[in-house]
Amino acid sequence: MLQLLLPPSYSGTDFIPLNPNPAKTPPFTHPMCASPFSSLSILRFFRPLALPHHAHLRLLRPLSRAPVLRPSSTRLRTSFFPLLCSSYSASSGVVIDQAARDSNSDDGRGEGNWDLFKCDNEAFVFQDDGGCTAEDGALQLEVKELAELPEQWRRSRLAWLCKELPAHKSGTLVRILNAQRKWMRQEDATYVVVHCMRIRENETGFRVYKWMMQQSWYRFDFALATKLADFMGKEGKFAKCRDIFDDIINQGQVPSELTFHTLIVAYLNAPVQGCLDEACSIYNRMIQLGGYQPRLSLQNSLFSALVSKPGGSSKHYLKQAEFVFHNMVTSGLEMGKDIYAGLIKLHSYQDTVDKNRVRELRNEMRKAGFEEDKEVLVSVLRACASEGDVEEAERTWLKLLACGSSVPSQAFVYVMEVFAKVGEFMKSFEFFRLMEKHLGSASVAAYHKIIEVLCKAQEMELAESLMREFIASGKKPLMPCYIDLTTMYLNLSLHDKLETAFLDCLEKCRPNRTIYNIYLTSLVRVGNLGKAEEIFNQMLGNGTIGINAQSCNAILSGYLSSGHFVKAETIYDLMCQKKYEIDSELMEKLDYVLSLSRKMVKKPVSLKLSKEQREILVGLLLGGLQIVSDEERRNHMIRFEFKENYVTHSTLKRHIHDRYHEWLHPSSKPIDEDIPYKFSTISHSYFGFYADQFWPGGQPKIPKLIHRWLSPLVLAYWYMYGGYRTSSGDIILKLKGNPKGVENVVKTLKAKSLECRVKKKRGVFWIGFLGNNSTWFWKLVEPYIVDDLKDILKPDGNTMESNDNESQDINFDSGSDSDDNL
Repeated sequence: MLQLLLPPSYSGTDFIPLNPNPAKTPPFTHPMCASPFSSLSILRFFRPLALPHHAHLRLLRPLSRAPVLRPSSTRLRTSFFPLLCSSYSASSGVVIDQAARDSNSDDGRGEGNWDLFKCDNEAFVFQDDGGCTAEDGALQLEVKELAELPEQWRRSRLAWLCKELPAHKSGTLVRILNAQRKWMRQEDATYVVVHCMRIRENETGFRVYKWMMQQSWYRFDFALATKLADFMGKEGKFAKCRDIFDDIINQGQVPSELTFHTLIVAYLNAPVQGCLDEACSIYNRMIQLGGYQPRLSLQNSLFSALVSKPGGSSKHYLKQAEFVFHNMVTSGLEMGKDIYAGLIKLHSYQDTVDKNRVRELRNEMRKAGFEEDKEVLVSVLRACASEGDVEEAERTWLKLLACGSSVPSQAFVYVMEVFAKVGEFMKSFEFFRLMEKHLGSASVAAYHKIIEVLCKAQEMELAESLMREFIASGKKPLMPCYIDLTTMYLNLSLHDKLETAFLDCLEKCRPNRTIYNIYLTSLVRVGNLGKAEEIFNQMLGNGTIGINAQSCNAILSGYLSSGHFVKAETIYDLMCQKKYEIDSELMEKLDYVLSLSRKMVKKPVSLKLSKEQREILVGLLLGGLQIVSDEERRNHMIRFEFKENYVTHSTLKRHIHDRYHEWLHPSSKPIDEDIPYKFSTISHSYFGFYADQFWPGGQPKIPKLIHRWLSPLVLAYWYMYGGYRTSSGDIILKLKGNPKGVENVVKTLKAKSLECRVKKKRGVFWIGFLGNNSTWFWKLVEPYIVDDLKDILKPDGNTMESNDNESQDINFDSGSDSDDNL
């Protein structure tokens, strides 16, 4: 028998052959320990796996069914570990004892330690800090040897599968396995999976494992699932590792500590948006569900990821960071200065700063023997700027100067903001000039802040002078300063200056709704309704600018004041259609106007999706939009997520935000017209139909009636949200769901004379419109594409952005994963 003893720290890479007579076994000092790939010995060691007559190639099934693992039941005391190893060494087999070898080698390069997973560019590398040892438990994975199988044909078949399967892609691999259904059983499939892991074909092993789960004879094997999850996680394949992790949970068992650890590391190393949130979720479950105590290195790396987000985007992780900090304190782990500094930083970015908590953290930091460096002092200044605490800001500023090195540019900006909060605007200006003197030039953030401060103080001449200086410097963006200037002109009723600044802004900056609204309000105030109407129509027709409740209320005010009641009714109907709220001071006049021509006065109060909103929603759902339901599936929330590094999404997010503004949760309302990349609707039962059709049970699915809903508008938004244009001019659409649903989609497209091909890769279907077919698709959807995206998405357009990473390697010419019969 060949037995695999898997301690929690097992990396899956160490195989030490032991002689049945340990006394005669010399120390293992093979030269390939220093260079595991420089010798052919490793090939000779693995070669017999494909030969059924060798006795030492036994891969075993579990000795017993794995019970529900709790922290108390997964502990194996160190005193029993040598006895356990010696009992296995007496048989003809292989014992993998990572923990025993680690005790003989502190640097991880000891006898027989082949760490094939180590990577120099890994984002989070964990050092040995007294982590997993034999005391933390061990799992046994036992599989029969080929030689022990009585049937010659079975031995030959398994050897053939072990050799053949790694050479094929997913589609062919499944077809080969399906052909073995009549004879293949749990032990056979387990042998193949373990063999694939031993030869580092972990992707093949995962596919065989998933195929096993679909068979009627399948029995859950905790040891096999644990080992495979660890292999997938160490390769950075977090989605597959999470898939197995969820399988273990669904079986009513608790994953091992190593599985939790590996999955968190895989998420932290992944550059995919949303992985940090998943890492936090798994970390919390590791403590609350598993009862494990994460290692110091893991907690340090997670904390570092939480505080490393740029700017204020990290402030949303304060609660999670506090939880990690609390867990480290209660566990008695030693914390470095970075932990205290990072937590103070997160607190300083909050809208309402907890000054007592910041003071407490600073005191604890000093008691621990850490000096406050520049990073901590800048965070304190940021907190002072939020609260307007001048005294603390002055003390902190003196400490910052005493550090000796150059003062960070952000510190000047925060001090300027502190004095502005208390009305000392000229003091802010003095620090602006001091920044130029010390650093050579002022930063963009400093220009934005000082011009904002001076405009609020209505120091017009000084603000204009700094604006000219800012423009001459060639620094950008200029838009925030133009908005501050035009707002000041509007408050001072300097409409001529406002118009000049508006036209100057259009020459130097991209169109912006905020400054259009300011100019529109100015035109209404001076009574220039003709020009105001022209600007309003320009905003309405331009998808990049668009209108909102402020725009409509401004033009409505002008029409009511000038007696243009018919036009006022038109704007009112538009506001009802878009469900915009009407200013209370306009309602009295509007009620009177409507009573002259209408018996009933409509109120835009009921929430109901329009036909356009329903079709847009279907297109976005096909493109990957998510619906989150409560436990009872009574209320549902639509979660809009857009990719920050994707130009198409940067434009589309504002368009979608405007289309569903009345449904959005209050926390998703923009600040200063800055639309977030993630926003959600309120939880409402109205979305139940779409949740049942597209997200039953929390998993994506393609509805049976999808053929009725694939209108040109639906296809257009599917393309904008979940599609790409390749460098060759082809169009591909991403689609998640069941194969039957994909087949219905393809049939419907072909019925519309849209010929396409389908390819499945990494669990996602890709529908490709190639060559002339992309042109026909474009002609169908072009009228519904947002204007600013037409040059990017047009098949023969000149403007193009790089495709998303997941679509770059999609090749419809390779037939292994394609299915032209769909």
